[in-house]
Amino acid sequence: MKFGVVVFPGSNCDQDVTHVLRNVMGCEVHGIWHQSDNLDNFTVNDCIILPGGFSYGDYLRPGAISRFSPVMDQVISFAADGGYVAGICNGFQMLCEAQLLPGALLRNIDQKFICKDTFLRVETTSTPLTCNVTKGDVRKIPVAHADGRYYADEETIAWLNRNDQIMFRYCNRNGEIDDHANINGSIDSIAGICNEHGNVLGMMPHPERASEEVLGNSDGLALLESLLDHSEAVVSS
Repeated sequence: MKFGVVVFPGSNCDQDVTHVLRNVMGCEVHGIWHQSDNLDNFTVNDCIILPGGFSYGDYLRPGAISRFSPVMDQVISFAADGGYVAGICNGFQMLCEAQLLPGALLRNIDQKFICKDTFLRVETTSTPLTCNVTKGDVRKIPVAHADGRYYADEETIAWLNRNDQIMFRYCNRNGEIDDHANINGSIDSIAGICNEHGNVLGMMPHPERASEEVLGNSDGLALLESLLDHSEAVVSS
């Protein structure tokens, strides 16, 4: 699996993701400028990453302008063909703006920027990001966002639950779901979802910031390695 990391004006996590993929996991990684008009070097067994940051300064609302960068038409086509697309934080916001994932990311419930470690409970093992971990696992993953409150209508939430598309929920260190652990007020404590086909993945927390023991936390590495292993298993099957 090759990875392409899209760089938008204002991205500030593209190099973090690239470092982990290339130097920690040993993967082939290519930067993709937001004005690129093709993804011809990537196949459906590869993955395009939309990283975190403040693309276009988060003007209008996070992800709303970057969704119209030339590369996003290619990302939408790539996903429609079955290619893997993963959005982290601002990237998750872009995926919702592009309607590759349902719902929206709203201002945090307390109207404040949050930058801290949080706990996530793994809700399914049927997605590429979670196939190597155990349902119910609790992972400590940092967040850094002001607009991370996931929202969708009741029908959409019911659909996500029915189709096993909810990857992570905010929880406490014991894996319990409660209002205090739901740091941004997301509906149903949702921290990450995938599309119906499982190839488009979005999460607000930053696994790339928790992928090295030297940083004191490698809970995020298993999630990125799951994506790689899932692709390799599909290719070899």
